Amino acid sequence: MEYLVTMTTRVPEGTPEETVDDIRAREAAHTRELADQGHVLRLWRPPLAPGEWRTLGLFAADGPDELERVLASMPLRIWRSDEAKALTAHPNDPPASASSSLSRNGQSATEFLVTFMAAVPEGTPPEDVAEATAREADRASELAKQGHLVRLWVLPPDHGVSSALGLYRADGEAEMQAILESLPQHPYLKTRTTKLTPHPSDPRVDRG
Repeated sequence: MEYLVTMTTRVPEGTPEETVDDIRAREAAHTRELADQGHVLRLWRPPLAPGEWRTLGLFAADGPDELERVLASMPLRIWRSDEAKALTAHPNDPPASASSSLSRNGQSATEFLVTFMAAVPEGTPPEDVAEATAREADRASELAKQGHLVRLWVLPPDHGVSSALGLYRADGEAEMQAILESLPQHPYLKTRTTKLTPHPSDPRVDRG
């Protein structure tokens, strides 16, 4: 199974800088080991407020117990709290080969996580929603071939509301918004977009 994990670190006040540096170095080394084992798939940094220390991670584990063992083995866990969401396959998730590069057209692209929540306006004819849903798969395939759509998952229901999570690449926020507006289901969805920046321990980053 795959999991999206929000990792929030709070270093106790007064902790010596050399202690922080040592634990961060051990965290980076152990993260590489977990990546080699197939547990850490991706790491990103979301937008942060001053003083925040937060990471988003895509992890793989056989279940919640194994995921907890993986997270507990990471040195920063002594100062960190983790929130995990189980991800399940979405029918429109593109093949792994459809968009494997971290760039588009040879240029570095910005990655975005987009949460989609159903929000069909009252009075919308059911056939309109069904028609948009049917066209969504074709549009997802087009975006994957263009290097925009990387992954698509189903999230656990939140208070009975269904939602999905997409990993996209675009040249900036304006292009990302245009991509979302091009989706056939766009009129029937609420979206929340998180701009991502590279994490130095991301397994997909080329360290030379």
